[in-house]
Amino acid sequence: QVQLVESGGGLVQAGGSLRLSCVASGRTKTVYAMGWFRQAPGPEHEGVSCISAEDRPTYYLDSAKGRFTVSRDDSGDTVYLQMNDLKPEDTGTYYCAAGSHCIYDSMIYWGQGTQVTVPS
Repeated sequence: QVQLVESGGGLVQAGGSLRLSCVASGRTKTVYAMGWFRQAPGPEHEGVSCISAEDRPTYYLDSAKGRFTVSRDDSGDTVYLQMNDLKPEDTGTYYCAAGSHCIYDSMIYWGQGTQVTVPS
């Protein structure tokens, strides 16, 4: 089992920045890709970004490109999402996920989520 704990969410004015962190513990050598997904009001998760076993980043949202940066620490157990120039449409619950590949269906472990709120 792998446990994921997110932190770093909060309320920030438009144009501001936040850095989300996700710390993995447990059998972390069984997972290779770690990603960020978000859920705006509504049932659907949408992919935000992911970093592969080779530390190759993927950005799923066109709106995130150029504003968000995903990275991983040297241990490989902590992944970050630096979010700059935040907009009201970035509001949602951000979840960290881990699995074998940067594909939604490969993500088998999920954190509890951290709320990001950007008032309009």
